[in-house]
Amino acid sequence: MKMPVALLLLLALINAIGINGEMSSGLCDYKPSLYPRPHSVSILEFGAVGDGKTLNTIAFQNAIFYLKSFADKGGAQLYVPPGKWLTGSFNLTSHLTLFLEKGAVILGSQNPSHWDVVEPLPSYGRGIELPGKRYRSLINGYKLRDVVITGDNGTIDGQGSVWWDSFNSHSLNYSRPHLVEFIESERLVVSNLTFLNAPAYNIHPVYCSNVLVQNMSLSAPPQSPYTIGIVPDSSNNVCIEDSIIEMGYDAIALKSGWDEYGISYDRATRDVHIRRVHIQSSSGSSIAFGSEMSGGISDVHVEQVHLYNSFSGIEFRTTKGRGGYIKGIYISDIEMENVNLAFGAIGDLGLHPDDNFDPNALPVLDQITLQNVTGANITIAGNFTGIQESPFTSICLFNVSLTVSASTTSWICSSVIGFSESVFPEPCPELMNPYSNSSGCYSLLISDGKSASL
Repeated sequence: MKMPVALLLLLALINAIGINGEMSSGLCDYKPSLYPRPHSVSILEFGAVGDGKTLNTIAFQNAIFYLKSFADKGGAQLYVPPGKWLTGSFNLTSHLTLFLEKGAVILGSQNPSHWDVVEPLPSYGRGIELPGKRYRSLINGYKLRDVVITGDNGTIDGQGSVWWDSFNSHSLNYSRPHLVEFIESERLVVSNLTFLNAPAYNIHPVYCSNVLVQNMSLSAPPQSPYTIGIVPDSSNNVCIEDSIIEMGYDAIALKSGWDEYGISYDRATRDVHIRRVHIQSSSGSSIAFGSEMSGGISDVHVEQVHLYNSFSGIEFRTTKGRGGYIKGIYISDIEMENVNLAFGAIGDLGLHPDDNFDPNALPVLDQITLQNVTGANITIAGNFTGIQESPFTSICLFNVSLTVSASTTSWICSSVIGFSESVFPEPCPELMNPYSNSSGCYSLLISDGKSASL
């Protein structure tokens, strides 16, 4: 299909983003440089048929192979026009923009044989759901640079019901695939699209840096088992903003490896900024940290977030044997409504990949600040259940006002030390420690983008 040159240039200028800048302290002040991809082709030129029935895996693979030759010539764009484009898993290449026009729908095949099987991630040692290998994600990138997946509100639909049924019936052959996964890649943008019905995760950057997720709509049915929206995993300099996420389990989950495998791989998730998102999680948490956090999670700033109709609002998860840490977390300007548990920090949550974990590898949870939070129709304000041998420390709450059901216990606390000021309902004594004060609480020095304890 031939497109007018002016339109191709306009699409490239607006949506084909080449990424030359650097993200400062993981904040969303990262401004990618915009420039046109000098080359563009349509998936139609490679024999694709957009009838929702014809399998187009080879067409996508051939198109990407062809566009790979332009990587050192300014990169290229693969244009997906309106239609329903059924495909199995395929890989991207560096300096590429995958652009989905309005009305374009990439459909994930419901035949598991159309999804490749790959080795487990080294920081996990096995598939998340089953020992051994895992299914490759629908759209993949490995050791890539400067990749954009965007469009004019096109759609990627994983058609995940077949995977959910297999999970629920314990008939999976391997751990479920995701919609988009990047491994050991940098300078990545996913924007201006709708993702539906992921088999498991929607967007999974693992061992990546400089990642921007912007203007996205991600959704899966409430009953879809353990579907998760965005999972920054052992990645740094990540911005998630201006998106709507409604999932069966977690909306956003930060991770960094599993027990001895994550400890050995030793790559943290750090410098993450999440802002201006509307999120809902039916059976999990709107924003979750862990429980796979053995490589560490630090320097995370969450602000201007609306959480609604969720089982849990903000939750920190870990257990003995994880090792690692969650520290330097600043969460502010949060609105909650219809949430069962507003805040959670749980020290005995999560399974182990095998029996080789070290039970003496105790995680550290320290310097967590929750500020300027309002909540309506909350069942439990907070559950802070730490680890006796490694108590959670410097858990600080400022200016928190929650409307909690009168018939329930507002706060549950053990093995935790913290500080609170202007918090309603009144928190448990462990969060009003007379030997704690605000000087030990984590904060942000917005003026220079640095983080500090004040």
